[in-house]
Amino acid sequence: MASTRQKRKVGRVMHEYKHGKLKSRGRRRVKSRRQAIAIAMSESGQSRNRRKSSRGRRKSGRSRTRGRRRSR
Repeated sequence: MASTRQKRKVGRVMHEYKHGKLKSRGRRRVKSRRQAIAIAMSESGQSRNRRKSSRGRRKSGRSRTRGRRRSR
């Protein structure tokens, strides 16, 4: 649950975005709403719910070969 201070911070960042004042890293203006939300969540200290991805993990059923494979 977000605290009052966090809600205020998100509201402030979204206000900046709506008025074209929000910048990423102090350089470029933010044009996408998704990026504005990500910045707001980051600045307010909230974490977003992320899907658990199995990318990069191997399934335990697979067997690994050690060393070199033999050629026939």
